[in-house]
Amino acid sequence: KKRLWIHSPYFVPADEVIVALQLAAMRGVDVRVLMPSQRDHLLVWLSSFYFSALPELNKVRFFRYSPGFFHSKMMLVDDEILSVGTVNFDNRSFRINFEITLLLEDPETIRNCHEQMEKDFLNAKEDPVDPLAGRNIFFKLAARGSRLLSPLL
Repeated sequence: KKRLWIHSPYFVPADEVIVALQLAAMRGVDVRVLMPSQRDHLLVWLSSFYFSALPELNKVRFFRYSPGFFHSKMMLVDDEILSVGTVNFDNRSFRINFEITLLLEDPETIRNCHEQMEKDFLNAKEDPVDPLAGRNIFFKLAARGSRLLSPLL
């Protein structure tokens, strides 16, 4: 209803996740995705630029954490539910790997994680609506080409 904040080191969403994020943002939900600005897996990092540039996600705010790489995997829903675990926002985590996530409704834990997420967003740089616009042709081709492998990433 109000907020959907996501921390994920890897953002390679399936079509149904793209539609869910799009619909939430269109309803006026504050949808934010925080990813690292530094990479540890090149193809996954490049794919994140392709997906964050999708026109259907233009109301979703994407951020790149700048102090360094982070591996946080949290999702905050309306300050009522918190997801913390090993699941990334990618096909491997959703469909292939054995992942685990804890759903919490504890107000104190949610408040603490909300505060941490706010700090993390302050230490991040927001992507432009089209994060590929200012990139060179080779970067654009690599980002778009990595999308072809996204079901495996």
